[in-house]
Amino acid sequence: MLHPLVAQLRFTRSEFRRALVGLTEEEAGQRFMPMNCISWNVGHLAWQEQRYFVYFTQGKLPQPALNELFAYGAPASIPSLQGMWVAWTAITRAADVWLATVISDTLQQHVVIDGQATPYVFGSLLQRVIYHYWYHNGENLAIRQLLGHANLPEFVGDLDGEAPYRPEPK
Repeated sequence: MLHPLVAQLRFTRSEFRRALVGLTEEEAGQRFMPMNCISWNVGHLAWQEQRYFVYFTQGKLPQPALNELFAYGAPASIPSLQGMWVAWTAITRAADVWLATVISDTLQQHVVIDGQATPYVFGSLLQRVIYHYWYHNGENLAIRQLLGHANLPEFVGDLDGEAPYRPEPK
């Protein structure tokens, strides 16, 4: 059974996708300063998942360009939305290989980078990614409002049906 935090991440990802349904390539590249465009945000979250759940956990870096183009502090750009969805999908699938194995003990382990233990534990990184998605989800919906879109998703989707509270396994 999936760890409850992993289930929350998967729900959060689905809400991120839901908030961008119907968005065109042109709209996804529209930039309202000082925010990045929506397509950049998709690449940025792919970068974070690759860094935390593919590189740190599996030692793999399937899309090194994400590190250059979408890391925290990387310069703004206007990438293709379709290209970013392809990258995001590939990275989240690669991340799911590790995420499917997560248990409570895993989330308490310290992250090791280049042979050096860090003060961070995987549980904190998992929470950071979830919260990061929600931050950009709100930002993306604000951008869509600025674009004049109506009837956008409100609050969260079917949380009670898709990702209800579950206690951590003992």
